[in-house]
Amino acid sequence: MAGDEASFLIDAVLVGPAAPFGSHGGRSGIVKTPATGPVPVETGGMAGDEQADRRYHGGPEKAVHHYAFDHYAEWKRSLRPACRAVLATPGAFGENLSTSGLTEAEVCVGDIWRAGTALLQVSQARQPCFKLNHRFGLADMAIRVCPSSDDLGHSAVFRSGGSGPSGVRG
Repeated sequence: MAGDEASFLIDAVLVGPAAPFGSHGGRSGIVKTPATGPVPVETGGMAGDEQADRRYHGGPEKAVHHYAFDHYAEWKRSLRPACRAVLATPGAFGENLSTSGLTEAEVCVGDIWRAGTALLQVSQARQPCFKLNHRFGLADMAIRVCPSSDDLGHSAVFRSGGSGPSGVRG
């Protein structure tokens, strides 16, 4: 099994409701906030988390979105200063799980990894949404994220359970 829990930390578990977002006036679930305790993880996703457009987000193959916090430092270096505030805490990319030490170097599509008591199977790389453009205030942010290959993306729930932060960033 990839992603031995002892070798990485879950820095944050993030969930949020779908809400009005951006100048286009549509709804989005991209804004997530850290959960204060363990969150149930089921085949449909994480308890308390919503997606506005289920055609492209959520569902059994995209139940959980993971992004490695390890990559935030490079984004902070490469983006203009106005964008850096979005990167101050985990959740900038709409992820449900933010980790340290679990990147694409350790896990690939098909791998099964443990998040708390849940088992997740990486089902696909993320296809960045245009809403990242609004979130970062950059017309091409989704395009920038697309070729970066630093996003494990979405996982299907292999076995339901609960997930919570397993460590604190120092």
